[in-house]
Amino acid sequence: MELHVLRISSAFPFTSIPKHSRILSKSHFPISLNFSDSPQFSFKVDCQKRNDVVFDDAAYEAERHRLDAEARKAMAETSERETQDKEDPKAWKWVIRKRIWDLMEAQNIAQFPRPVHHRIPNFVGASIAANKLSEMEEFKGAKCVKVNPDTPQKQVRFLTLDGGKKLLTPQPRLRTGFFSVLESSMLSPGTIKEACTSAGVAKYGRPIGLEEKIKVDLIVIGSVAVDPKTGARLGKGEGFAELEYGMLRYMGAIDDSTPVVTSVHDEQLVDDIPVDKLLIHDVPVDIICTPTQVIFTNTSIPKPQGIYWEKLSPEKLSQIRILRQLKSKIKQETGRKLPTGPSEKLPPTAQRRR
Repeated sequence: MELHVLRISSAFPFTSIPKHSRILSKSHFPISLNFSDSPQFSFKVDCQKRNDVVFDDAAYEAERHRLDAEARKAMAETSERETQDKEDPKAWKWVIRKRIWDLMEAQNIAQFPRPVHHRIPNFVGASIAANKLSEMEEFKGAKCVKVNPDTPQKQVRFLTLDGGKKLLTPQPRLRTGFFSVLESSMLSPGTIKEACTSAGVAKYGRPIGLEEKIKVDLIVIGSVAVDPKTGARLGKGEGFAELEYGMLRYMGAIDDSTPVVTSVHDEQLVDDIPVDKLLIHDVPVDIICTPTQVIFTNTSIPKPQGIYWEKLSPEKLSQIRILRQLKSKIKQETGRKLPTGPSEKLPPTAQRRR
């Protein structure tokens, strides 16, 4: 049994504890208070395990939804601005994204959370597509699967853990850090489904850093639109899938041979993504799973080799702490200064409090 000792000032107002802090209570473990004439006292808590600390699910979810709403509003503003600028190299992407989002809502093939605009859209049949994905040899043979944190890939995360595999999932928008690792051995049968949610990852996952030695056998990413003939893919426009891919390349966790899979609705399949207009950091997909079919794209689009610092604006870098850490680490290791991309106008991104 592990003993934690906290030194707390007698003048410390317990009401000033941040509302999103994890809560310790008598109902979860024995507490003894030792008072003295000293202006401080000892607060001793006996804890059997990490999960004895109560995680405030409601507060976490409320904060997550608030931040997601802010991010979606910001992306809507970015979309409007870049679509109107005909010289912007990303303007055409927003035209395709809007078409797909509008189509999914109009045909009612969108699922909660709605509207699907400025999201990786959840779709009718997402679980069926996930089941098809799990039947592939690439999934069956994988020991570690990296899966995006979005709703339509929730069943993929469940099947990964339920199949005894290691799940690597990014923390939402890289706000809180980097990646979290979950394994079925860390969970009980009753908590696996919960661990597939954003709050569950924060509650049960083990955060990792850039020094982690890990091999990823399969990457699953969400998409807004994907071309089955070329493997060209569009995400929701924030670029986090590309940044995550680049950092995993740096860590040596993946290489060109690591399969990249996406699960989408059949209506998200398009044929008008111009390959010649894709950027060097755009990640193509090798396999597409829909509720009705599995498509091997045999893509010839080169996969990113890492982080392209010359494309990364100082504004984007300032919002993502793990990228700043990586850039500083590379500079220390190599002694060379990395380039910085052109400045861009970004709306402020709220930081999640832990």
